[in-house]
Amino acid sequence: MGLLGKLAIVLLVFVAILVVVIRVAFRERTRGKTIARDDIAAQQASDARVLAVIFSAILGGMLLTILTAWLIFF
Repeated sequence: MGLLGKLAIVLLVFVAILVVVIRVAFRERTRGKTIARDDIAAQQASDARVLAVIFSAILGGMLLTILTAWLIFF
């Protein structure tokens, strides 16, 4: 597999991570609009779900960096 193919794999993985984060964030945003203003626990739970996805995507990005280095240099 050439360098172009390896970089295409990295790009596809990056886009997949990005799509997951955006979809979950927008889904939680639309669900959050239905939460009553005085329901603080539900609002905090919604925020926690979004933050969990964002921080897991950060870890995924770190793993993607390692994958990129491995694909390019080995």
